[in-house]
Amino acid sequence: MARAEQDAGRDCKVGVLLPTIEGGMARETPRWADLAAMARRAEEIGFDSLWIVDHFYYHMPRREEQAGVWEGWSILAALAAITTRVELGTLVLCTAFRNPALLAKMADTVEEISDGRLILGIGAGWNEYEFRAFGYPFDHRVSRFAEALTIIHGLLKGGRVDFSGTYHEARDCELRPRGPRPGGPPIMIGSSSPRMLELTARYADQWNIFHTAPEIVAERRETVDAACREAGRDPATLTRTASVRVNLLGRQSKQGATNPPLGGTPGEIAAGLHAYRRAGATHLQIIPDPSTLAGIEALAPVLEAFDGEASGTS
Repeated sequence: MARAEQDAGRDCKVGVLLPTIEGGMARETPRWADLAAMARRAEEIGFDSLWIVDHFYYHMPRREEQAGVWEGWSILAALAAITTRVELGTLVLCTAFRNPALLAKMADTVEEISDGRLILGIGAGWNEYEFRAFGYPFDHRVSRFAEALTIIHGLLKGGRVDFSGTYHEARDCELRPRGPRPGGPPIMIGSSSPRMLELTARYADQWNIFHTAPEIVAERRETVDAACREAGRDPATLTRTASVRVNLLGRQSKQGATNPPLGGTPGEIAAGLHAYRRAGATHLQIIPDPSTLAGIEALAPVLEAFDGEASGTS
């Protein structure tokens, strides 16, 4: 049995996003040694999952230049080899950057390396600059995504696909050998647009919403439920996940911010995380500030307070 299926864990899992963006680790560029140390410590502390972004460049607020990013799949495969328990996810991977049949092959290979701990988070991409810089077309992104998803889902869930579309094809393609889970890793889609939600309801195992308030999570949950019912699916079969920014530096958030990061004492941050849990999220991805080894250490009492509140002991 795959490792991810063995762990009972919390009723609401808590993961952490690792920094792979240039200047994203307390204004320094993370090296592999930094990421490895953070991943190992997060697993020791008790986090349920580790996450990485999938970009070539990233537009950072208040920066004139696009920031560079380490290639996501290479980092993910390395994380799979040095960890033993945590789930490993992409938040989210752009299907436009890789041939979809090859992407399914890569996903099943990381499944094997990790003993079934991958969560395949995917999306259509948004940063036109990186598309143009690396030579990928930016037009018809959702249509391209829909075709890629058809191939990826067919290969990971069924092992075979024969598809020819406007943008992608995979003719009489079989995925062999297979990883430890016969149905492959869970597929997570991060988007709230009507067309993407329709695809989520049809193909995804999980849905993600990125950095928004708990009340918005609850509101969007109703929209997701409606999309599932429209597709003839029980809404309860779609896992809801949410990414949450956490400020560990004690700075006051700016007045008027639409969705400031969680901050304060470990108990206050834990209470903020529980608001997302009450809104329906069953897996949270913390985006810490600072995103460093010290930041991971500072999250240990937050995780302890979160578990204490869940069990009614705090």
